[in-house]
Amino acid sequence: MSIQIGPYKLNSQVLLAPMAGTSDKPFRQLCKSQGAALTTSEMVVLQKHLLNTNKSKHRLDFEGETAPISIQIVGSEALELAESAQKAVKFGAHIIDINMGCPAKKVCNKAAGSALMQDERLVQDILESVVNAVDIPVTLKMRTGWDVSRKNAPAIAQIAQKAGIQMLSIHGRTKQDKYKGEAEYHTIQDVAHQVNIPVIANGDITSADKAKQVLEYTGASGVMVGRATQGNPWLIHEIDYFLKTGQYAKTIPLELKKQAILSHIQQIYQFYGDFLGLKFARKHIFWYATHLDKKHAQQFWQSINQINNQKQQFNLLKNYLQQL
Repeated sequence: MSIQIGPYKLNSQVLLAPMAGTSDKPFRQLCKSQGAALTTSEMVVLQKHLLNTNKSKHRLDFEGETAPISIQIVGSEALELAESAQKAVKFGAHIIDINMGCPAKKVCNKAAGSALMQDERLVQDILESVVNAVDIPVTLKMRTGWDVSRKNAPAIAQIAQKAGIQMLSIHGRTKQDKYKGEAEYHTIQDVAHQVNIPVIANGDITSADKAKQVLEYTGASGVMVGRATQGNPWLIHEIDYFLKTGQYAKTIPLELKKQAILSHIQQIYQFYGDFLGLKFARKHIFWYATHLDKKHAQQFWQSINQINNQKQQFNLLKNYLQQL
């Protein structure tokens, strides 16, 4: 099944979730190389006073990335988000994604992210304003609802389709659930059966088998993988291969994984520079170590954590990988 978003036909049913602190340019490019059909930027607040910050500069750097480039915007007011969308186009967006899925306190306290799902009238204003503000496709990322008693994703999906949203990604938890408990897919199934636009299932998709089960159960057009790719971007290839062929992909040789890890860490250094590069590399190194060597990951990470020099950090990682 192919997924169409405006003029863009995606060549795979596997998408990478936008994740603050994870889905930066080096990671997006790595995931695209593993077969991700679409990768979306970390959420950005495109307000004038924030555009010159380091964080925004890095989050809005798409040089060298292949189309379509999807930029996720976040905010709490229709006009603010419409203006953000127009700015995102200037930064190179081919697709605008609206964040109504983030459960983080600092986002929801500003009545943004998944907090917006409480007010369907405001949701309608926002979606219509953003769609009318730009002439590129607009997509929406949301949760199943605010809490268990208010799972209003189906109602918001209808509003979204009417407003001209071209794809919906739904995380199978409510805002109150955050990332606790297990994702449920029944609400996603309800939405997929009620709208004619692509619906993407997200939440707890940790294997090729699980991806296939979720697609069959929900009737969704594709799956979106998030936290399960941290330390294991190869999962995207495994899912993509399985969905396309019905067969399990061959295990990626450890040597190739080691090369990919070292290359990714070097790209982080180049992208962020000395101080930030060292800092951002740490968590990826921890995730990779946990994926490859659960037993010693914590101990290794403690030694990595004490290093304040990029070259030393890289050499320690290299030596550690050689011993695996």
